[in-house]
Amino acid sequence: MIRRFALLCLLACPTPLSAGALPAGQKASVASVVRAVTPGVVNIATKRIESVEVPTVVDPVLQEFFEIPNTHLKRETTSAGSGVIVDAEAGLILTNEHVVRGASVIEATTKDGRRFRAQLVGRDKATDIAVLKIKADNLAAVPMGDSRTLEVGDFVLAVGNPFGLGQTVTSGIVSAIGRAGLGIEGYEDFIQTDASINPGNSGGALVTLDGRLVGLNTAILSKSGASHGIGFAIPIDMARRIMAQLVESGEVRRGHIGISIRSPSGNGAGAEIVTVEPASSAALAGLRKGDVITAVDGRAITTPAQLRAFLGASPAGSEIDVRFHRAGEAMQARLRIEASQKAARQ
Repeated sequence: MIRRFALLCLLACPTPLSAGALPAGQKASVASVVRAVTPGVVNIATKRIESVEVPTVVDPVLQEFFEIPNTHLKRETTSAGSGVIVDAEAGLILTNEHVVRGASVIEATTKDGRRFRAQLVGRDKATDIAVLKIKADNLAAVPMGDSRTLEVGDFVLAVGNPFGLGQTVTSGIVSAIGRAGLGIEGYEDFIQTDASINPGNSGGALVTLDGRLVGLNTAILSKSGASHGIGFAIPIDMARRIMAQLVESGEVRRGHIGISIRSPSGNGAGAEIVTVEPASSAALAGLRKGDVITAVDGRAITTPAQLRAFLGASPAGSEIDVRFHRAGEAMQARLRIEASQKAARQ
């Protein structure tokens, strides 16, 4: 009888939880987010025609002396990357400019295996943003979030096509925001993350745990080419403004407000004005040398690089609200971004 009771207990009594375990059905998972996001991430395949120089004589001195010409061979190369569908109805895809640079053929493959020839709508090398378009039904777009609300420590997922393996999801946190001075792009305001990003992830999605697109994965800091936990993504706030110009006109028409800037003395936050061009929009709005810009259109400016990146993604002719400090006093001005042929000016 005792043995029968013990057997019944083994079958019917709940098994005690081991230390740290969750009750059945309460496992920690982001599977629902992954299911929602991954249909909006595509694999990008490109083909390029390269001209390869093949010397007929190894010694360049003899080649020059006898005036022997080089021969050139053309070869086709392929590469893989990632992209994010951001407008399902229009078939618009955001990706990195370097993913499609020089491509003669661009193809996008959706998660369900459909392959489409993609049209290049426009590209911007300075911000490494490109917009593609495909004609397809039943596409799924990843909703855009607000990268301005990101904080260090927020959990994020990276979705892309590393090493051409196919769709892959990695997880991590936002390690830093506003990274600049890396020499990767002309305008830098990167989100840094430790979510694994590898070759082929470029142009893929960086999303929050509520499934919102907050960045385009674009680069890693690595000596070996593999992920070392230091990856960078372009904030979707910048990508959205560049995309709007590319869709409208196929190019980015940058402007300037007529100032040069630097980091404030004493390691303070913001962008200190060093010079103001006469008759520029900044001068007409009353900005002066020594003013420290702290926000533009409600976006906090903590470094000069952030201001440069913001202005670099803003079209000429648009108007912006600028908040700044002058001798400790908070002030505000509204000014118009002017068309400029000088890319180096802000």
